[in-house]
Amino acid sequence: MPSREHQLATSVLVVGTGGAGLRAAIELAEAGSAVLAVGKRPVDDAHTALATGGISGALATADPDDTWEQHAADTLRAGGELADPRAVQHVARNAGRAIHDLERFGMRFDRQPDGRIAQRAFPAHTRRRTAFTGDHTGRELQRVLRAQAARLGVPMLSTCYVTRLLVDHGAVFGAYGFDLVDGSRYLIHADAVILAAGGHTRIWRRASARRDESVGDSFRLAAEAGVRLRDPELVQFHPTGLLAPENAAGTLVGESARSAGGVLLNGLGERYLARYDPALMERAGQEVVARASYTEIAEGRGTPAGGVWLDLSHLPREMILTRLPEVYRTMLDLQQLDVTADPVEVAPTAYYSMGGAEVRPEDNGTDVDGLFVVGEAASGLHGAGRLEGNALLELLVHGRSAARAAAEHSARLAGQRRSLGAVRDAEADVDGVLGADGSQDPRALQRELRELVTEHAGVVRHEAGLRAGLDRLAEIEARAADGYVHTDISGYQDLAHAFDLRSAALAARATLECALERRESRGSHQRSDHPDLDPALAVNLVWSPTEGVGRAEVPPVPTDIAALMRETPVEDGRPE
Repeated sequence: MPSREHQLATSVLVVGTGGAGLRAAIELAEAGSAVLAVGKRPVDDAHTALATGGISGALATADPDDTWEQHAADTLRAGGELADPRAVQHVARNAGRAIHDLERFGMRFDRQPDGRIAQRAFPAHTRRRTAFTGDHTGRELQRVLRAQAARLGVPMLSTCYVTRLLVDHGAVFGAYGFDLVDGSRYLIHADAVILAAGGHTRIWRRASARRDESVGDSFRLAAEAGVRLRDPELVQFHPTGLLAPENAAGTLVGESARSAGGVLLNGLGERYLARYDPALMERAGQEVVARASYTEIAEGRGTPAGGVWLDLSHLPREMILTRLPEVYRTMLDLQQLDVTADPVEVAPTAYYSMGGAEVRPEDNGTDVDGLFVVGEAASGLHGAGRLEGNALLELLVHGRSAARAAAEHSARLAGQRRSLGAVRDAEADVDGVLGADGSQDPRALQRELRELVTEHAGVVRHEAGLRAGLDRLAEIEARAADGYVHTDISGYQDLAHAFDLRSAALAARATLECALERRESRGSHQRSDHPDLDPALAVNLVWSPTEGVGRAEVPPVPTDIAALMRETPVEDGRPE
């Protein structure tokens, strides 16, 4: 046993303290269940806080004829036949409850003149149904969830890096990890575990996630515990991520910038969306705009730095300061650039993992007894295309339903599971990585991995590139075995980088292998060598480290929902 090991026990352990994890912890605390939430970054600085758009739900305040069934139909249409209709119905049906829970917690939504929650239109929705707080909905959401968790006395550890979920004979019984500051170990026993540690977008060089988040932790932890990954190749790219500065590359200039009237120009000064969607132009959906920008750059019409220009300078200054305060402040802080006068250089950036752990649609449970996966770490809701406003909604609905199921699971247990062998294996794993004294720097290998995924599995893919990416990945995996870890008074970040590399490599392999198998273009997944949709591939791809890629049938869409899917989305799906 390590000399410094904290041994803790709780009914339900929540891994991740972003929106999904906090919502789960709140539900557990309100139900009277013992809960512990752990994360590897400050809870006020979670990735959830970066979301700008809003939370979709059929409240029918802007459009009285809106229904949860229509929301479900819109979501399924956007998903390109790959979303699980059961998961979609569960989330859409519970959207109103999720938003009103936030009201109860104290969230400051924008309001209509009559005092009801304001709702605005977003692309691919047939109704105006997205609730919001200015252009900083995610920040307000994280604030109110953090405050509610504090009021309920939810215990949290914000420097705990989880390296392994503890599993014995197909059932989870806790987690093992270390403290990022002093290196002490955590052995946490729990009846159930809710995994809420985000997606895998940080395996691309430009991503909206910061460097130490969304590296694939959830994918690795789930897969090593025995859960299959579903559709990891399906990743949403946002069209307007920053190119500079390097330490902030991928930071989003949110949808609100284009919805307010911002235009995109290539390196020649052309408003190039006219070639791709002349009706909607910059107000087209994210996937259309991202592919258009990628094509302009790839065909040599981008900026010298490899981007395009987002120009707001033609808009009234007061309008920008009023409607886009976050955009204005962000650009001043990062680039000392005044968007009221100068354009912003942007490029497509990895934005959202639509695939993830394979979960049950009703409670986000998995094939591992007692293990639940929620938020961006899970799959099923989005399919091949995420409807805007559904990401924040997903974490709220998932968090609540998984928490209730986890509490029930804990209450049913006649005793606490334990396995000394599983604990010793987890200890030995950290000891082995910590004692590594090879020649390879894990941080440098992470940079190489991000470069290869960006080059070979970006917005548009092809077979030769994907195979080349897998070859390069195998070489990085081999070099990683000769890595080193150094610790000093600044903490145990090197140890975290080593495990981040392991997570990123697994997520990259799953992504590349599934992208190779999906020989078609569907939604966010575009193959230049297979530009058409293949009806035979209207299936989910499932992946595990031992079995590789398999196929799973998508359940049928209920007849009443299918009929609603034929409705035409709002032509101009942007708020005025």
